[in-house]
Amino acid sequence: MDGGILLILFAIFAGLLIIGIPISASLLISSLSVSFLLPAFPADPGFIFRTMVTVLDSTPMLAVPLFIFAGNIMAQGGLSGKLFDLFAYSLGNKTGGMPVAVIITTFFYGSFVGSAPSTVAAVGVMTIPLLVSLGYNKAFSVALITVASSFSIILPPSVPLVLYGITVGTSVGDLFIAGILPAIVAAVVMIIYVVLYFKIKGGEDKEKLMTNYNRLHEKGLVRVFRESIFALLSPVIILGGIYGGIVTPTEAANISVIYSILICVFVYKTLKPKDILSIMTSTVRTLATVLLIISAATVFGRVLMLLQAPQQVSRALIEITQGSDVMLILFILAFLIIFGLFMEPAAVILIASPIFFPIVTTGIGMDPVHFGIVLIFTSAVGFVTPPVGMSLFVATSISGLPVLKIAKHAVPFLLLLVFVMMFIVFIPEISLFLVPGR
Repeated sequence: MDGGILLILFAIFAGLLIIGIPISASLLISSLSVSFLLPAFPADPGFIFRTMVTVLDSTPMLAVPLFIFAGNIMAQGGLSGKLFDLFAYSLGNKTGGMPVAVIITTFFYGSFVGSAPSTVAAVGVMTIPLLVSLGYNKAFSVALITVASSFSIILPPSVPLVLYGITVGTSVGDLFIAGILPAIVAAVVMIIYVVLYFKIKGGEDKEKLMTNYNRLHEKGLVRVFRESIFALLSPVIILGGIYGGIVTPTEAANISVIYSILICVFVYKTLKPKDILSIMTSTVRTLATVLLIISAATVFGRVLMLLQAPQQVSRALIEITQGSDVMLILFILAFLIIFGLFMEPAAVILIASPIFFPIVTTGIGMDPVHFGIVLIFTSAVGFVTPPVGMSLFVATSISGLPVLKIAKHAVPFLLLLVFVMMFIVFIPEISLFLVPGR
């Protein structure tokens, strides 16, 4: 297939994004353009419409709306506050303890929400005013929460992990398990940085911190733990069911919905039964956009396959890198980061997977699960980088700070993520250690 058509396709796609056309429309228009340039091309309008419908008509794909629905229930149910109180109870009097408690809260909260923007909103609304009242710099606090929330998309029940697994035919359960250690490593690196930052630079109001610490301790550990235990059990139930072979990821998604309703409505009583209907309505509005992007990106990926994009890109990369596996991986990472600057992670995954998956798995022998974690971890950077960083826009809406100001304070944390990303890329055991049979 002529490489010129492939270049024209990407040029049309980039041009549409630059002039502000929504990404789903840009993907579809670009895909349709090939059939006009090549009348005999099999991806005609009929093919594109059928693909858009059939890609969503699958049992594994049901996990996407169900996990999003469960995450929205837990967000509205206020579970982030209960988790934060538990960690602040133990760390509130330590140097950097409150920011560290925020990082751990986003980690656990993200593990049952699976969405970075949702985690920013739920944790940020509750913790940003508290951190500011305790004397912490507002921009620093917002940037910390925004970047820490990016762990959500490599922790189960991550929607991007589900999409990658469906796209390349890799076990979603294995991907869920593989994302745990990389997320822990990223969280630990951020925690070390925060502790060292406040030890060296200072800037904490110890008097205010001790007042808040004593307030929590008046409640007592038993009460604080009792209020948070059901929230802590959520990821255990989801992962335990999948890891133990008891349920599939789609069945786990169903369980997560039921569990979230039970604990928010009947245990914590932070929601009323009638609230579930309004949450369902808002979830459907979100899903309309998400599923349209998934459909359009899948079509775009199929068109790339028909144009033999993986073979053409592979030949070009091998020529550029002169057969060096390390240089090949670095070039792919650069492409993924650039994609992530302008596209949502779901689109990046569905477009990049068909192109790069054959190159890395057959060309350099990278494990499919390992590559999935690398791909999605790299996409996490896009959540907190302009111009399309979704988490950044959520953060600015809840904090009132300009996007660029948050992005500026997020730079040190982003550099840490890139540092961790390189470890994950070149030390596969970080991703594969917990995965059975890998």
